[in-house]
Amino acid sequence: MTTTDQSVSLWQPDVLGHGYECLDLPLTADEEGPVKATLVRHAPPVSEAAPHGILDFLGSFTKRKRRSAPADPGGAPRVVLYLHGWADYFLQTELAEYLTASGFHFYALDLRKFGRSLLPGQTPGYTSDLGVYDEDLAAALTEIERDVASRTSNATPPTIHLLAHSLGGLIAALWADRNPGRVGTLILNSPWLELQGSSLVRSIAMHLVEPFARTDPKRPFRFPEMPAYWESVSNEAHGEWILDPVWRPRTSFPIRAGWTKAVLAGHATVERKLNIDAPVLVLLSGRTRIQAEWTAELMRADAVIDVEQTSRRALGLARRTAVFRYPGALHDVFLSRRTVRQQAYRDVAVWLAAYPY
Repeated sequence: MTTTDQSVSLWQPDVLGHGYECLDLPLTADEEGPVKATLVRHAPPVSEAAPHGILDFLGSFTKRKRRSAPADPGGAPRVVLYLHGWADYFLQTELAEYLTASGFHFYALDLRKFGRSLLPGQTPGYTSDLGVYDEDLAAALTEIERDVASRTSNATPPTIHLLAHSLGGLIAALWADRNPGRVGTLILNSPWLELQGSSLVRSIAMHLVEPFARTDPKRPFRFPEMPAYWESVSNEAHGEWILDPVWRPRTSFPIRAGWTKAVLAGHATVERKLNIDAPVLVLLSGRTRIQAEWTAELMRADAVIDVEQTSRRALGLARRTAVFRYPGALHDVFLSRRTVRQQAYRDVAVWLAAYPY
């Protein structure tokens, strides 16, 4: 049996159901024991039509192209790899099905200690160095290249378009800066590029966190519970999405000293400006509203990051950067109300068509 045959046999049905499969990616063990990442692929049978709900709003741009499996018109296969945010995992099936219908191979990665990759005894979401995710991304890209080659019989390495949300957006931006030439484009959905407030607040926070990060890095900080954003998303409250209570808890994961230091260091790197060689598209809500208690206004605003500060930071990521604003969007633009997310899907498809290679 070839290596490719072995990898194909290890794909398993995913929790998202029909058309979704997942694959464990073993990683180097750490002080808590074995570690893995999990790759998810959207792979509907070739004979299936695109889902009816997707076709309702594909629009003329994608209707001309719709197909259940991506076609490779003589060039490199085109891949979108999705990266989730903090206390999060991949669940955006509508996004996956839209992009598959638009001609892309769609994959998503649950990073170590998040979502599908969270193992018993692990500290959820914890790391003291955002650079550790380089191993997760390297393993995912290796498997994607192998998988696409086996599914398309095309030996040309695929063009990877990295689409990342919130903390995943920070991780992806730092990774793309360190790894020129690896992605065709970078799309950041409400990336967490700066601490809420300002660089001055971040500097003060770093000085406060540093002693704990050095002596007791997994020490959890006590903060007021902020479940309002969860309530805007979950179908158990005011949203429309089914959320796993372990993988995406109502009050998030505990915030720990070592992790906080790692994130603040990432923000400081972004402030000094990056030099990402790929075109960058940043999607943001029209406004921010951060509060502990849920109100109806939170259904039309970003309740997590400062979108104005993020917009300014975004312009320092790369020479070619575009910022698209969506009035009425949630923190995750792709989990916003239907009319908002439909527009974002179309914008992303047009953007990817403009930068195919």
